[in-house]
Amino acid sequence: MNYHRYFGSAARTVETCIVGAGDFGRSFLGQARRVPLIGARIAVDLTAERAGEAWRAAGVDAREITLCNTAAEARAAWDAGRTIAASDLACVVELPIDVVIEATGHPEAGARHSKLAVEAGRHLALVSKEVDIVVGPGLAAMARDKGRVVTPIDGDQPSLLMGQVTWAEALGLTIVAAGKSSEYDFVFDEAAGTVVSNGRTVPVTGLSECWTMGEAPSDKLVAERARILSALPQRTVPDLCELLIAANAVGLEPDRPDLHAPILRIAEVPTVFSEMSDGGLLGGSRRIDVFNCLRRPDEISFAGGVFVVVRCQDPVSWRILREKGHVLSRNDTTAMLYLPRHILGLEAATSVLEAGLHGVSSGAEIPKPRFDLAARADADLPAGTLLTASGHHHSIENVSGYAVPASALGADVPVPFYLAANRRLVRAVAKGELITCGDVEIAENSVLATLRRHQDELFFGPGARP
Repeated sequence: MNYHRYFGSAARTVETCIVGAGDFGRSFLGQARRVPLIGARIAVDLTAERAGEAWRAAGVDAREITLCNTAAEARAAWDAGRTIAASDLACVVELPIDVVIEATGHPEAGARHSKLAVEAGRHLALVSKEVDIVVGPGLAAMARDKGRVVTPIDGDQPSLLMGQVTWAEALGLTIVAAGKSSEYDFVFDEAAGTVVSNGRTVPVTGLSECWTMGEAPSDKLVAERARILSALPQRTVPDLCELLIAANAVGLEPDRPDLHAPILRIAEVPTVFSEMSDGGLLGGSRRIDVFNCLRRPDEISFAGGVFVVVRCQDPVSWRILREKGHVLSRNDTTAMLYLPRHILGLEAATSVLEAGLHGVSSGAEIPKPRFDLAARADADLPAGTLLTASGHHHSIENVSGYAVPASALGADVPVPFYLAANRRLVRAVAKGELITCGDVEIAENSVLATLRRHQDELFFGPGARP
């Protein structure tokens, strides 16, 4: 596709507002100033000062930045051609913005910002997966009613994976599996007898003996590596969250509710993520999963990229492609096609321009809630426990993610993971049980809960949308 032809006829720039100046937001601010078709003059964070710091980190002269805490201050700064650092989206949402980019990663705040943006008639680029997995389809329906779109955003894995899947389908390829690599590789130093992942170094024994797959059955190889590397986390809630967002958009499903999440070298992916009848782990086709990339220090990373595993239905063509270096399974029945990157806000412009110029989402035309990300207790949790979400991954101590069929909220229904986040248990939950809505204290004024009830009415109520 020629991107200049697709975007180059624009008569004006697309004006943006980034909400949340963390890693994604800052990378967007730095790159957006270099994109001719994007206007980037507004950043919002918890305080105007923090938003101002993000602008300075992006290379904006401090003398060009105005800190704004009211709508009047923001309007005056906009009219004066200033760069705006604001403390609240409400201060700036009435300015001539085309696309609001929600990137806080905070479930409740992100829900509030998303609602504000949609109600103000703005396109919404939803980076915050914590919001998308709970109420993304409902927000998209609200936006459609106003002639606007909610879009995932390139540079993050859900949007890139949707693109990879739909690209393969447009080519007539049969998808067996699709997914991503985890954020952090498992890097094996054989001489030192250690594996490093996400800054942690652990000693290992026996990994050299199962370094090469050979003719070993997939399940045995995966189980042995998981045992050897049991000191390192092998599943994370964000991975499952992102994959369920993609699954809801493109009609894939997890093979197991907590994913297989095997530890694999890149060349092993099409073998392991094939059906059992072909020597893989999967109980069927069109499955979605994640793998932990195992490599030596001098080997290339998958870089948190995305992939599809497709059937090799034309043996002659795939034989030629194998000779050219493409990655096929050991029995030549499947192949992996992959995109080894996700470069955060540096790549976000394509989705922003699609929304702002063409009124098109980078994701599903009409996303539907097919799966929910539920919360499962990994230890006995007493009543009164505060389910604090913390850290870069917004994880909750002693709680893991679990995929369940989407349904309307109810007392005995599994509570969405990020609706439970930062809320208190009103009754005890035993280890291994799914936390239900009735187990959690959810305030009546929760914007996230209100949006979810609206989504439930749209998709599961008496007059549910098809």
